[in-house]
Amino acid sequence: MSRVSIIIPHYNNKDILFRCIESLSKLTYKDFEIIVVDNNSSDNSPKDVQRVFSNFRIIKSKKNLGYAGGCNLGAKSSKSEFLLFLNNDTIHDNNFIQPLIRLLDLDQSVASVQPKLLNINKHDFDYAGACGGYIDYLVFPFTRGRIFNSIEKDQNQYEDKKEIFWASGACFLTRKSVFEKCGGFDEKLFAHMEEIDFHWKSHMLGMTVYVEPKSIIYHEGGATLNKKASKKLYLNHRNSLVLLLTNYSFFLSIYLFPLRLILELISSFKELLSLNFIGFLNHYRAILWNILNIHYLISRRRFNKKIRQVTDKAIFNKGIISHQSIVRLYFISGIKKYSKIK
Repeated sequence: MSRVSIIIPHYNNKDILFRCIESLSKLTYKDFEIIVVDNNSSDNSPKDVQRVFSNFRIIKSKKNLGYAGGCNLGAKSSKSEFLLFLNNDTIHDNNFIQPLIRLLDLDQSVASVQPKLLNINKHDFDYAGACGGYIDYLVFPFTRGRIFNSIEKDQNQYEDKKEIFWASGACFLTRKSVFEKCGGFDEKLFAHMEEIDFHWKSHMLGMTVYVEPKSIIYHEGGATLNKKASKKLYLNHRNSLVLLLTNYSFFLSIYLFPLRLILELISSFKELLSLNFIGFLNHYRAILWNILNIHYLISRRRFNKKIRQVTDKAIFNKGIISHQSIVRLYFISGIKKYSKIK
């Protein structure tokens, strides 16, 4: 039995999967297995890649389960101590796994750890996770290396191992035992912010999440949003509202929701003034979806209450949720870099 299961959800595109598997075949760490979850690809790409590299097994899904469902399916088939969730459009330093495992071995309170994530050009931080993620109190995410669309160049400014709020779904190593206690990824979210949700639950258990910049990988698709950006933005807003309404204590959720709603409305009119009618409607779709899925929100709150071992205040006191609005800091105060946040 391997100590690490590398789980790669995949949907179409033989070339990116080939580059990812080829890169993994060069790792100096060898105690791992690779599980490619085929989310019902139409191009037979996993089988095509397997003809060249036989060092992975394929789990075939009958439908596209998204990132969350694909990762859960892979995790269920793993018997390893650690799970390493990995995007298929990543390239890796040969020694990237060892620093991640070392951190989990040294500190049993650490649930997950992510590497430094750079764009494939190896100069800019990656859009998807950069050097570790945080949220503000209204559940807007940001990272060391990227705030909204402002991406910093890597100039070794974030080289310290540091506690973070969330590790990027593009690549992070976690304990399978913690993943199971948290119920895995919430498949209802489908894609986007499911890793933030999982790591929030890890904090509820009283555990921590870290970034280890000694470990580095490169992400091909993380620099900019692609042509499906509208759907991505809708899911980000929808899922962010889900987290705000279900991961805080009841009274804190009720208190913060109107403040978040005001920002959603302001943002929607900004889209309208830009003649982005789809973007305008997506804000209201995100709000409406949460209203129509109240039973789902209630079930999430019940589950979170069941697993919670620490309070919201204890999590806030760790300094991993910003008491300041990142929206205000970015759009009004003009702060574009993590290092400028005080």
